[in-house]
Amino acid sequence: MVQEINSSTEKYLRGKYSIVGVGETGYTRGSGVTTRVLGTRAVRAAIEDAGLAMSDVDGMLSYSFNDSTPSPTIAGDLGMRLNFHMDVYGGGSSIEALVGIAIGVIEAGMCKTVAIYRAMNGFSQVRIGGTGRGGQSLLSGDSLFTRGIGLMSAGQMFCHTFMRHMYDYGTTPEQVASVKSIHSEHASNNPKAFYKKRVSVDDVLASRMIVKPLHLLDCCVETDNGTAIVVTSTYRAKDCKHVPAVIQAVVGRCMKPRSDMHYQSGPISTAAGHYAKDLLWPNAGVGPEDIDVTGSYDAFTFTTMLQLEDYGFCKKGEGGDYVSSGVIRLGGERPNNTSGGHLCEGYTHGINMVIENVRQLRHDVDDYCPRDANGVVQHSYDYSEGGCRQVKDVELTANLGWGTPGMGSAMVMARGT
Repeated sequence: MVQEINSSTEKYLRGKYSIVGVGETGYTRGSGVTTRVLGTRAVRAAIEDAGLAMSDVDGMLSYSFNDSTPSPTIAGDLGMRLNFHMDVYGGGSSIEALVGIAIGVIEAGMCKTVAIYRAMNGFSQVRIGGTGRGGQSLLSGDSLFTRGIGLMSAGQMFCHTFMRHMYDYGTTPEQVASVKSIHSEHASNNPKAFYKKRVSVDDVLASRMIVKPLHLLDCCVETDNGTAIVVTSTYRAKDCKHVPAVIQAVVGRCMKPRSDMHYQSGPISTAAGHYAKDLLWPNAGVGPEDIDVTGSYDAFTFTTMLQLEDYGFCKKGEGGDYVSSGVIRLGGERPNNTSGGHLCEGYTHGINMVIENVRQLRHDVDDYCPRDANGVVQHSYDYSEGGCRQVKDVELTANLGWGTPGMGSAMVMARGT
């Protein structure tokens, strides 16, 4: 008789693996270099941040929309010999899913330590929405239908969900514009952020309409960048440079009954987080009320609102009230995207929010606070412009990835020892 496995118990994977290194290039428009250079720089930075040698990392994963450089090339440029590698197709719901794959291949004995990266010239070359170099593609499958009715860009494809939420629950553009305003406050304390200027709700609503209900400032910033993390066992993490971000649970590319024309199955105004939460919280052994900092995929202001709602940080239909209440602001009960996220820091398909939460858990966010003689940041917890963005005493974080309204990923991390 086959015994059922309860994967939520500590006997299995909760707490067994950690993120030990993070690395990134600048967030720019016009990097002037290839994705090969961006990827190599980011992976090198992440491995060095972990305090490891290149030879200590024997696995590599990446994700892209065929707009990047494959991992064997990056590894070769860094003098690494890999026991495992994989390059997957996809964007916003990928990083948490790839962390899950990294855990799986290490658990299977296929490798010991895995670097995961995303390298993209997301402004100067291939841009989301089918513009830029290589933007033209042949129509096939569902796109024969969707392109015919004008659903080409992400905003056009997601706007039905956003509009339906407004119709169902009375959510207002003013409420959701608070997401951009608050994230811009966080970005003003981030030396790396592409957009550092603080904007108001009125500024968002005054910006030009892109596709109803999205104004220009409801949309993320397109940038060129390389970003990377390093995953290994929590046991091996003891030999690394920093306090590890210990992975409590991962959900990878969880879907509604259909991820493409998801409005054919279930409420249009419900996102995949509604399903993902039933895996995430039991496997992590915590609930949304236990989380100190969230990192939600803010391709648009509305995606943050929907995710926080569907993962249970507030009741269904109360997302507008939640994001406009001040809860997600630095100094609030549960700050969100403390780097400024995709709306302000840069667009990376989700990995920069993971990097930020790792640093929050280390209590070592790179803001404008001074460092002492030993290089330790002296955080003031003064969140006024040009100041601090470290949340005090962070112990638990949640990352909420978004591919489409019908597909999402998530991860809970805890501060290690």
